[in-house]
Amino acid sequence: MSNDKSKFVVSADWVEKQLGAPEFRIVDTSWYLPAQNRNGAAEYASGHVPGAVFFDQDVIADHSSALPHTLPSPAFFATEVGKLGISDTDTIVVYDGPGIFTAPRVWWLFRTMGAKNVFVMDGGIDGWKKEGRPLQTDLPEPAPAVFHTNFNPYAVTSFEEMRGIVSTKSKQIADARGAGRFTGDEAEPRAGMRSGHMPGAKSMPSGTFSVDGKFKDLTSLRQHFEDSGIDLSKPVVTSCGSGITAAIITLALASLGHENNTVYDGSWSQWGGRDDTPVVTGKD
Repeated sequence: MSNDKSKFVVSADWVEKQLGAPEFRIVDTSWYLPAQNRNGAAEYASGHVPGAVFFDQDVIADHSSALPHTLPSPAFFATEVGKLGISDTDTIVVYDGPGIFTAPRVWWLFRTMGAKNVFVMDGGIDGWKKEGRPLQTDLPEPAPAVFHTNFNPYAVTSFEEMRGIVSTKSKQIADARGAGRFTGDEAEPRAGMRSGHMPGAKSMPSGTFSVDGKFKDLTSLRQHFEDSGIDLSKPVVTSCGSGITAAIITLALASLGHENNTVYDGSWSQWGGRDDTPVVTGKD
């Protein structure tokens, strides 16, 4: 791996060589927006990386929340990933469909819950298939494992904290939604929700961190933050539509050695869905 690549992102070549190794776990985290007309579970069943288990982002979530795929409790997370045969001490590689789309969210989740060796596979299953790598259609039956959680509360920002950040400007806000949603020129995909952004937020659309499903090199990532007006020496909170693609920015920050960052889990589906939160439109 070159020094200019993220230490958290691994190649399909590397993954293929590890398949079947002890304490190596591969996880399909594919999830799609309705407009994408793809079904993660169905695609997983039709062919996945050999040995991969399926992590359903809507199932391993807090079902008491009205918001989509909210962070689950550590106990619920531990139970569910234990059933998938994953322990906190395993080497865990997560992947999604197109690459660098929904896998970073699960990478962030595992790390927030206490796993240390978690990586994202570059290129996703789409890249894996394109390269003609082996696929498996059998559904694995992993032996149950114990996942010991060590939850990091600082990795997550609540609505009340976010309200404080917006009013005091105590942290920089990086928004991963598309540029049109950020400026308010495009409607939100969720009905009845205001478009625009939080005062002070900077636009960093999730698709701008990768090319053909492969994560950009560190030099490009660093330049991207600079061009977007984010100072890497200061704290950052990431946000998006529903807390999934915000983690792409988090992955980029961690890759650059930035540690003081957190995900606003409720994201726009919470902020834009209320009528008592400040929303601004336009580029700034």
